[in-house]
Amino acid sequence: MTDLAVSERAASEPRAARGGRRLSRRSRERIAAGLFLAPDVLGLALFVGLPMVVCIVLGFFQVDGFGGYTFIGLDNYRRMFADPLFLGSLKTTLLYLVVLIPGLFVVSLALALLIRQRFPLVGLFRGAFFAPNVISLVVIGLIWKFMLTDQTGFMVRLLGFFHIPSPSWLGSPHIALWVVVAVTIWFAMGYYMLIFLAGLQDIPREYYEVATIDGAGVWQQFRHITWPLLKPTSFFILLTSTVSMFTGGIDLLYVMTSGGPANSTSLIIYYIYEQAFVYGEYGYASAIGAFVVAILLVWSIGLFTLTRGGRFNDARD
Repeated sequence: MTDLAVSERAASEPRAARGGRRLSRRSRERIAAGLFLAPDVLGLALFVGLPMVVCIVLGFFQVDGFGGYTFIGLDNYRRMFADPLFLGSLKTTLLYLVVLIPGLFVVSLALALLIRQRFPLVGLFRGAFFAPNVISLVVIGLIWKFMLTDQTGFMVRLLGFFHIPSPSWLGSPHIALWVVVAVTIWFAMGYYMLIFLAGLQDIPREYYEVATIDGAGVWQQFRHITWPLLKPTSFFILLTSTVSMFTGGIDLLYVMTSGGPANSTSLIIYYIYEQAFVYGEYGYASAIGAFVVAILLVWSIGLFTLTRGGRFNDARD
């Protein structure tokens, strides 16, 4: 009997020792989280972080495109703020964003409120509104350019059929930018519509039922239920849409207007492209790119501060 007890204790000791070396549940969860995050972190470091650092460094050099690098300090930045074309593109970009972001926000929210309702063929409408977002921007630009071409475009012919004079949609410096804004809202609204829809679907329907029983109308329900509970979603859309529209859409601009006419649609991202790949001014283009990063960083920090990370004026922690 004694020998059996000794043998059982000896057999249990390795298991206990092995059990003592096992990681805790929290440690295992951290390791698993790290493994899941590693591909994203590595991708961001290689394809976002590293190019950003290279861009900032190149801003202090004159690069001739043939392997020659000359350190010039802050000369690119001095040139930037003395460059009327850069200042004009910056002004055009700010005007573009001031009109585009509120317009995109309102249209996307309105569509989300519409397709949230239950009516026949609502799924078809959801697909139709989102469809432009899955089409290449080059294709979208070609389609709209074909429709808006002077004299032969579909829109020109359609207005002519009703004896309505058609302006030069893409040839007038006073109209071209607003055409680009309208096309951008058209193709981007589906994506932000779905984000708003996700936020709307997180709001319990019981709130609306109680408000209806209390006699609240549609506007009162939107003001006191929908809008307050959509504030985190609104914060996300304001932040991401500004960054996306500030730094994207160059393919659409290139196809539709190429920055014209008379630089009226030369946004800052298109100006960077021109300086780098048309004129070979890689150092100067990098300095402008670093300036854009600084603007977006200030905007993001300011938005986080003013809205308390999307909570806006909510005093609760």
